[in-house]
Amino acid sequence: MKQMEVVGVRVEVPTNQPIVLLKEVGGDRYLPIWIGAVEATAIAVAQSENQPPPRPLTHDLFKNVIEALGVALTTVNITALRDGIFFADLVFSNGTEVSARPSDSIALALRTGSAIFASEDVLESAGVSMPDEQEDEVEKFREFLDNISPEDFEKGGA
Repeated sequence: MKQMEVVGVRVEVPTNQPIVLLKEVGGDRYLPIWIGAVEATAIAVAQSENQPPPRPLTHDLFKNVIEALGVALTTVNITALRDGIFFADLVFSNGTEVSARPSDSIALALRTGSAIFASEDVLESAGVSMPDEQEDEVEKFREFLDNISPEDFEKGGA
């Protein structure tokens, strides 16, 4: 398993399909995962430094339930890619593992500060290598992310 960091979310044109982009920590591979608009919003909200919503969103609620039960989310593992569908596991401090969608898992990991990992098999089949000379494109993507808001992921958004 390789540790990953969340670069951010964006909407792919012309399909208007949101993706979350992960980067291998200490490496040059990126992992794009196509996700739903609701999950894109949840990830964008977790990454933003704006005021939290007045009532907990679903992922905030789940974080609160985990804490109330006295356990912690230790890691999120993106374990497989089968027929174009990514699979992930939530790993809790009591040893329990729960299968989950990577998009929900990433949104929860951002809220709990949990580490995100991807299997070598997933990175080999879906990862995109981007050498240092292409890093300026990633910087442009990060600038784009700095200027996008969660509302851009709502139906009919960018």
